[in-house]
Formats: sequence, structure tokens, C-alpha cells
Amino acid sequence: MSVSDEDPKVRIIIAGGGTGGHLFPGIAIAEEFLKRDGDTKILFIGTQRGIEGKLLGQLGYELGTIDIEGVKGRGLGALLKGAYQIPQSMWQSGCILRQFRPQIAIGVGGYASGPAILTACLMGIPAVIAEQNAVPGITNRILGKFVNKIFVTYAQTQDWFSRSKVMVSGNPVRSVLTVVRDKKKEKSDIWNLLIFGGSQGAAAINKSVVEMMPLLEPLKNKLRVLHQSGVRELKAVRQAYRQYGISAEVTPFIEDMAGAYAQADLIVCRAGATSLAEITAAGKVPVLIPFPWAANDHQTKNAQALVEAGAAVLINERDLSGSRLFSVIESLLTDENKLGEMAQRSASLGNIRAAANIADVCIELIAGKSSHKNIS
Repeated sequence: MSVSDEDPKVRIIIAGGGTGGHLFPGIAIAEEFLKRDGDTKILFIGTQRGIEGKLLGQLGYELGTIDIEGVKGRGLGALLKGAYQIPQSMWQSGCILRQFRPQIAIGVGGYASGPAILTACLMGIPAVIAEQNAVPGITNRILGKFVNKIFVTYAQTQDWFSRSKVMVSGNPVRSVLTVVRDKKKEKSDIWNLLIFGGSQGAAAINKSVVEMMPLLEPLKNKLRVLHQSGVRELKAVRQAYRQYGISAEVTPFIEDMAGAYAQADLIVCRAGATSLAEITAAGKVPVLIPFPWAANDHQTKNAQALVEAGAAVLINERDLSGSRLFSVIESLLTDENKLGEMAQRSASLGNIRAAANIADVCIELIAGKSSHKNIS
């Protein structure tokens, strides 16, 4: 991991993760830098417990780990533990930064992003953050006061930060997803339904899908489902599909999201910002069920942007039931013209240049700063 003063390679830290919604934009940014210069050195900073600990090694990226946990909504004990971990995680971040000697640090959200990016700022390393959601979380609101640049997905998010620092870049999506919309889907009499609830599944979505099985049964000869259930409810969801004879692949986690999007005629999912960026990049139509306890209800605000553009249908979780979900799914799948119009509107919202926008600014920041040879 160590780099000498004479090493000419661009060295980049990408900090954050915990969930796919934070990690995947970081991977998209890493891909963009490597596409421009394959000799670029990239190190992620995250935790061993987050999705980054499982996924990055498979993709060929290095991960430096720190000890930090999320505390929101977990009670006083977790809050005290989190407060105790902050100095430790900043010390660990400092060790990683001194050894790797990055020319820029990029925060992509998640609880590992905070200590790593704040430490980078205190060490004089140029630093930026990416805020995926319409309403930023408390960590990014704090970091926004220290970093050089803030990249946001939605124009209204600018109001939370100093306008001079903000760029509406879009939310970066992985390169494999940017080509999905250009692939012509083969004509078929089978409807492909993609259901997922984030990288860990969603109990409310799983429950409503199981409830609508009797209504789906008459359509079973026209329907094929790919359902990311998470681990906890995997067996129960699989059993429900088998009971009603519906063709379905139920998996705890979908590795090939590009392939899943490419095949989908309709998507049922939460309204995380990264999921929406990927869906619009792919030009697909979602039925959105926002997670109601997301900070500042940001998932509902994310979803409303697509609904207002005519690119999605929104069902609030308080209104969710098997019959309600089935009614929406059936009305969309049986109206090919409406589904096609919504897909076009979805594609018009997709920003496939988001990662490039961020890389352009980061390169400017690197060019305007020395290689930080004074870091000791």
C-alpha cells in the first residue's frame, strides 16, 4: 500500500460504504479514473462488516478498514460506543492516509466516510464528497463545511451547502449499467419482473409480494420473477413462489444487476438514490416503495422526483398491500404503450456522465495542489 515520493501514479482514496447505495457510486468513480489511466492507484476506506468487505476484493480493489459503526436509531449504548470509536477511527484513517499518500480523498457516504474524509481535510489533503439523496445526512452536512467540493444528485440539495462548493453532477453509476439502455430487449410474451429491497432485502416488500401470490397465480404462464429477498426471509419467499407455481429466481443478493436490469420489464424496489440512478441510466420503470424511516424521509423525496417526471409509480409503505401492489403491476404490464412512454421518461432522467463529471473536477483539484510530500 505504501507509495514513494517519486511514484508518478495518481493516488485516490474513496471512503464510505456500508450498503450498496453508498459503495456502488464509489465503484463507478473508481472505474472512471481507471478508464482514463489504468496506472491510477485506488484504495477504498471502509469497514470489514459493510458490503465493501465482501465485494471489493472480488472486483480487484484494495480496502483499508477502520472501526466505526452507525449509531442512528440504535439507542444510547450505540451512541456512546460510536462516540468512543470516532477518535480511534480518525487515528486509523490517518495511518492509512499517511501510508497511501493520496492526492485526493472522495467521500461517498456511509459511516466510514465521516472520519476518513474529516481526517483527510485536517491533513491538508484535497477532499470532496458525493451526496446521493435529495436531503443530505448529518455526516455530509458536517463534512460539507470542510471539503473542497460537494457533488449532488438533485438541484434542490444545493440549499443545504455553500453554493460556491456545490456541483450538480448526478449520481455515478457503474459502467456496466450505462450500456443497458442501448441493448434492445428481445420481444417476448413473458413479462420479466425484478423485485429488490436494497442489498439486505426489505421485509415490507417481501411480505406484500407473498400476499399477492394468489393474485399472481393466474398470470404464472406469462410471468418470470427475479427477486432479491435478503438472507433472513429467503426460504419463506422461495416457498411462496413454489406454492403457487410461479417461475422465480429468489436470491439473497443479485451480483449481476446490469443483467437483471436488462431483462426487466418492470421493477419493484425501494427508492434509494443509487437504485434510482441505476434504474434511470438503464431506462427502466420502477414501482417505488420508499423506506419510511430513512433520514429526513429522503427516499420519498427521491421517489417524488421520478413520479413528477412520469417515470415511476409511488406506493407509500403505509398503503402497501398485496392487492395494491398487484393492481399497479398488472395495470403497467398490460399497457405496453404506457410502459414504453414511462421507460422513455425514465431514460431522459438518467445521467450517465455523472462519474465523468466528478472525475473532471477531482483532476482539476489534484492539478492545483502539490503531491502532499509534507505528509508525515
